[in-house]
Formats: sequence, structure tokens, C-alpha cells
Amino acid sequence: MIQRHVTFAVLPDKAAEFEKLFADEYRPAMASMKGFCAVDLLRREDQPLEYQMVIRFESAETAAGWRNSPAHQELKPRLKSLYSQSTLEVFDVIA
Repeated sequence: MIQRHVTFAVLPDKAAEFEKLFADEYRPAMASMKGFCAVDLLRREDQPLEYQMVIRFESAETAAGWRNSPAHQELKPRLKSLYSQSTLEVFDVIA
């Protein structure tokens, strides 16, 4: 299993729109993909414009399937318009 942590610095006036896009479109599209296990959106308590998306797929290959999918390619620019920067960390889930 693979787990991806994507941290976003959301633009000050875009937090509500970022959360809505995740809940209404991004999560459902991802959940329909082969190998999908889970996705959560976390908001940092002490920095409310910092979000972390925690994504789990069965394998690196199924995660790549999501990243390369038409649904992700359509949603990606919309998501990017709501944050100033992002970072990515990828983990193999051991236990």
C-alpha cells in the first residue's frame, strides 16, 4: 500500500472553496478509481490555511492511474487555482 501526503498553502480567500471542491468533486472522483483505499483532508489547527491531503492506494501503479486519469487532469487546474504552493511526501505503508 502507498500513502501520499500532499500539503497545500491555500490562498486566504479560497479555503471554503478548496474544502468544497475536495468534498464535492475531488474525493468522489478519486474514490471511483481502481486501487483506491482512502483519502482525508486535514486542516492544521495552528495554521488554518495549511491543509494536508492524505491519500492511500493499493500500489504505486494504482496511484499513478489516478494521477494520469482524465478526472484528475480536469480537476487539477481547478485545485491549483486555490493554493499558492504544495509539497509531496510518499510512503510505503508497512504495518
